[in-house]
Amino acid sequence: MSEEHTEKEDQGVLYVGIDLGTSRTSVSSSNGVRDTVESFVGYPKDPVARKLLGRDVLFGEEAREKRLSLRLHRPLEHGVLSFNKDGEEDSESLRAAQDLVREIVKRAKPRADELVYAVIGVPAQASIHNKDAILKAARESVDSVMLCSEPFAVAYGQNMLDDALVIDIGAGTVDLCRMHGTMPEESDQLTMTTAGDFVDEELGKEISAKFPDAQHTKQMIKAIKEKHSTVQAEATGIVVKLPVNGKPTEFDITDCVKTACARIVPPIVEGLGKLIGTFDPEFQERLKGRVVLAGGGSMIKGLDRAIEAYMQEHLGSGTVVRLEEPIYGGANGALNIAHDMPEEYWTELRG
Repeated sequence: MSEEHTEKEDQGVLYVGIDLGTSRTSVSSSNGVRDTVESFVGYPKDPVARKLLGRDVLFGEEAREKRLSLRLHRPLEHGVLSFNKDGEEDSESLRAAQDLVREIVKRAKPRADELVYAVIGVPAQASIHNKDAILKAARESVDSVMLCSEPFAVAYGQNMLDDALVIDIGAGTVDLCRMHGTMPEESDQLTMTTAGDFVDEELGKEISAKFPDAQHTKQMIKAIKEKHSTVQAEATGIVVKLPVNGKPTEFDITDCVKTACARIVPPIVEGLGKLIGTFDPEFQERLKGRVVLAGGGSMIKGLDRAIEAYMQEHLGSGTVVRLEEPIYGGANGALNIAHDMPEEYWTELRG
């Protein structure tokens, strides 16, 4: 933390940066606490489940593991708050969003006498289309709140505010953001659904096609991807056990994993090409030379080099740098924004 940030801290205020994602929600706070939780919220299905679990709400990995006893929610599906079929807010999804924010703020360990000022990074489409609903969810837990897009938070945290492109790969969406020295507008951002969930679906299809007798679930495929994901040509020996008629059986799924993971590269570069092609021609090469890869999906082995190579082939050039802390990149950037906002701004928001 910089001296500027340390000097600015008010003893009665806890600043928090929150990355509210489809797959994970993370927090970085001015008291030094950092934490992350899978973005699952679950409520017991019936009195028997309530007695078994002993609680009214479960979060994260625990909620996912107990999902058979729960009404399980991921409040941000495909980057936006879940809606019902009539296009209205689903009240339980909104409640799940409120409870998720409350839980992540609790994990930041604010003192009882502290005000909590929060900047929340959300998928770009959510910041555009669900701003009021997310603010409503957050105001239950904090004293003052502002939203920004996750890729902007990442760029801010890296001090890449000019002539840069951010790729933020989450579970539900890939958010692309063009930075040019000002707050990004809607035209500076693109959102695609070829993200982590898409890779899970593709990996499931590849395994089913190559090994039709192997049984698997979405959660099993997700766990395999998170452990073994790679686009490296030299990768070998990815062997997993999957049941066949109840018997655990070994399968070499190396090619399945590489093929599924590689399918996110072309749409990402195509999206980058759109943002570059509509930018001032004098600065297009500078954009291509400053691309930062962030989000949980950036942990696919070799993805930064694969995107860079595809950019060089299809856009003429490209330099991609992977964020060192992908889990906390958005939260850290949001915390920096919170620190840098003047006190009167927070006071206005509270009013």
